Amino acid sequence: MSPIRKPDICQPTGTAELPMLDVYMPMMKTAAIVSAARTGLFEALASGPLETDVLAQRIGADPNGARTLADFLVALGYLSRSGSTYANTDSTQRWFTSAGKIDYTPGALWTHEAWAMMGDLSSAVVAGTPQRSLWDTMRDKPHLGPLFSRYMQAFAQDLGPDLIAHVPVADHYTRLLDLGGSHGLHSIRFCRRYQHLNAVIVDMPSALTDTAHTAAQAGLSDRISLHPANLLALDWIQPCDIVLYLSVGHNQQETDNRRVLAEIARSLRPGGLLVIHDYLAEEPLNAFHAAFRLTLLYETGTRTYSHEEYLGWLNEAGFSSVSRIDLNPLEKGSLLLARR
Repeated sequence: MSPIRKPDICQPTGTAELPMLDVYMPMMKTAAIVSAARTGLFEALASGPLETDVLAQRIGADPNGARTLADFLVALGYLSRSGSTYANTDSTQRWFTSAGKIDYTPGALWTHEAWAMMGDLSSAVVAGTPQRSLWDTMRDKPHLGPLFSRYMQAFAQDLGPDLIAHVPVADHYTRLLDLGGSHGLHSIRFCRRYQHLNAVIVDMPSALTDTAHTAAQAGLSDRISLHPANLLALDWIQPCDIVLYLSVGHNQQETDNRRVLAEIARSLRPGGLLVIHDYLAEEPLNAFHAAFRLTLLYETGTRTYSHEEYLGWLNEAGFSSVSRIDLNPLEKGSLLLARR
């Protein structure tokens, strides 16, 4: 199946006859979705359609305010309307409520926080680097860390089935190293699927605050252990059979990625497997990849890397073969499977 290209906000714009619509409409679309997440409007409709007055009461809003927001969400395709009754569309129910497949509401709430940060994007453009990294901002605002973690958990739930489908785990593999694994969901998924695996999760202490509890709830405390550390300290080196390096590379500088990949190669037993997930930069960059690279410029001062760059680092580290799997849709990223 070929990757899906959607006619949505990820695609290039700039052709409106009224140019300000390219500024105004994306702003209002984002503001409406974020407002629905903050007020709980989508969640209020998760159990079924509601009349305007009932919906307003459920979310603690003025009826006219609720109606005005809901009408715009109808125009955007996030809600449907019959008379004065509103309902979630199938897509909204699936992606923005607890009744759906995966609830990305934390992502919408994170966008509310990121909005204020991005207002200062021009300073990073002028300087070529952020004045303060996202990690520094999280230390100053403790509520950001747990929210970002919940957002990443939602993405991990989305990515998880792709990992199980595409990552081969040999019968003799016993030790999994999950670098930057924070929430622990990937380690939990692999340990549940493969009873012969034990996992070690390496991440900053602030990212592992709830991980032990999550592993315990999954009944895997005896098979999943935590190693609180900055992965760049390289103090996690130990023999292992499979290493996860998922959505980590784009948050590192090139020199740091090369160091880490070299240490992974030294840690892997013969026949071991490294699994990388990232958004591989292709020229010309499409709208999503270009937007993500601009986000990284402001948040971390890093960038996305190309398939060729990763291949160079992996060959330098001594990996014998590398295969690439582009996920569907394209905005979900790619996997690189590297054999030791």
